[in-house]
Amino acid sequence: MRKMRRCRCSVDADAGEQLFCVTSSTECDVDYLGQSTKGDFNLNVPLDRLQAFGTDGQATLLGPIEEVATRKAEEAQDLLSHLGIPSPSSARNSPRGIFCSRTLNLRSISVIGYDMDYTLVHYNVMAWEGRAYDYCMDNLRNMGFPVDGLAFDPDLVIRGLVIDKDKGNLVKADRFGYIQRAMHGTRMLSTRAVSEMYGRELVDLRKESRWVFLNTLFSVSEAVAFMQMVDRLDEGAIASELGPLDYNGLYKAVGKALFRAHAEGQLKSEIMSNPELFVEPDPELPLALLDQKEGGKKLLLITNSDYHYTNKMMKHSFNRFLPNEMDWRGLFDMVIISARKPEFFQMSQPLYEVVTEEGLMRPCFKALTGGLYSGGSAQMVENSLNIHGDEILYVGDHIYTDVSQSKVHLRWRTALICREIEEEYNAMINSRGHQATLIQLINQKEVVGDLFNQLRLALQRRTKCRPAQTLAATNMDDDKLTETIQKLLIVMQRLDEKIAPMLEVDGELFNKRWGFLSRAGLWDKSHLMRQIEKYADIYTSRVSNFLHYTPFMYFRSQEQTLAHDSYSHYQLQLNGSAVDCSGQN
Repeated sequence: MRKMRRCRCSVDADAGEQLFCVTSSTECDVDYLGQSTKGDFNLNVPLDRLQAFGTDGQATLLGPIEEVATRKAEEAQDLLSHLGIPSPSSARNSPRGIFCSRTLNLRSISVIGYDMDYTLVHYNVMAWEGRAYDYCMDNLRNMGFPVDGLAFDPDLVIRGLVIDKDKGNLVKADRFGYIQRAMHGTRMLSTRAVSEMYGRELVDLRKESRWVFLNTLFSVSEAVAFMQMVDRLDEGAIASELGPLDYNGLYKAVGKALFRAHAEGQLKSEIMSNPELFVEPDPELPLALLDQKEGGKKLLLITNSDYHYTNKMMKHSFNRFLPNEMDWRGLFDMVIISARKPEFFQMSQPLYEVVTEEGLMRPCFKALTGGLYSGGSAQMVENSLNIHGDEILYVGDHIYTDVSQSKVHLRWRTALICREIEEEYNAMINSRGHQATLIQLINQKEVVGDLFNQLRLALQRRTKCRPAQTLAATNMDDDKLTETIQKLLIVMQRLDEKIAPMLEVDGELFNKRWGFLSRAGLWDKSHLMRQIEKYADIYTSRVSNFLHYTPFMYFRSQEQTLAHDSYSHYQLQLNGSAVDCSGQN
């Protein structure tokens, strides 16, 4: 935990105000990347007048700007090292980096809204989802379902998979919706079985009657319970008295049992009684929000949880890590509980003000800064704060409820919290050797295959009494041509025998069944990753990662490679070599 020290200001405050200024919303423009310059820090005086403040502006800029920038960056880096402040690059190149899909200037953001569950409050998945699973199974048992002998297995599923309610399957799709892996019940299907079952069929998340996307870690308990019950249905273990059940009907029964576990309140009561058993503390988290608040951001909490649960979880997670006996409520300019997302982002709802510590409420028509409210709408928030659209950043863990809907309906900027990124990042680092070998083998197969295809074409043309590609190929000895083709075939078969099992285990350091969260196969992105790129401007593993980036960070998206980029880069290399050679001559 960062120690809180008394502020020591060695620069005269009035002089600082004269020297610097911050771009206001009425004076802002857009930069060359199309981002608002609101919140930018600027010099308030011309360069030739800086000497009055002890700075020689002309000397500072002497020389080519590329060299000046390099020199000043090195000086600033040395200063940070002397002060013991970590380099900004150390945060970026780590499992706790913040990764950018769409360029975002955090300085131009006026309001940052936060979800609570699995965003500001992170639960131990084995503990929280394990207890949700237990309550679900108890309810299924009371409904007459055979659940004895079943146990919670969190490794059975990962976020981003899709339940096929029609077939009783759990599938992993690529960014286009093609299914790459599938599990029926708790049994993984072979590649051939997946191909035969789905063929050219695509996952279409708009068809909610069939497909259920696992948007969040809250989906884990439901998915585990459903897949295990599919096995029981296939075994004929479910009593006929429960009616003729298909997989879709079974999914509804599991969903009903889990809903009762949440609605009856026993699960949340247990968590509120012993939060230390379920909540993973993060001492850096309150400090990250404190930096944002002191940096001029208005902070909002918008959660679907009720007042008593929210208050208990936030006190447990925040108060002990805040300075000067500050309460968690002091961080937020507005708190909205029982928000009923995603409807909160889509339509107007009645607004109530929470007026007592016991949670008593009264109707109201306008939200005010500092208030605690229930219900309402995102439009109401915008009107109350007089801040709209891309001046608001919303941070949550649910791709649909938090990120997609705030983006689609309001054009808010968005950040997704995905704790699994840390484990996947490390798994990818540890898989580099395996993947390098695998890629080398695949490249060898491609080279041999290209050569084989040319010889096969020559043989095909000769068989049809047509000339081959060249005169030499046309006149080549039949035995030599056939022998060469046979040898290349054997080589490719042997390469395939080595490549196939390596592909099967690629990503198993993250999950033995499903591989990497963000990948579908070696080359392509998963359907989950496509959703993240489409709807989340930035994504990271935890909110406290903002602490290492400052509230003034300019997140710039990386170059997006295209299929033909490798060819253009190769051509540039060839052209560069030609220039070098001609220069030497």
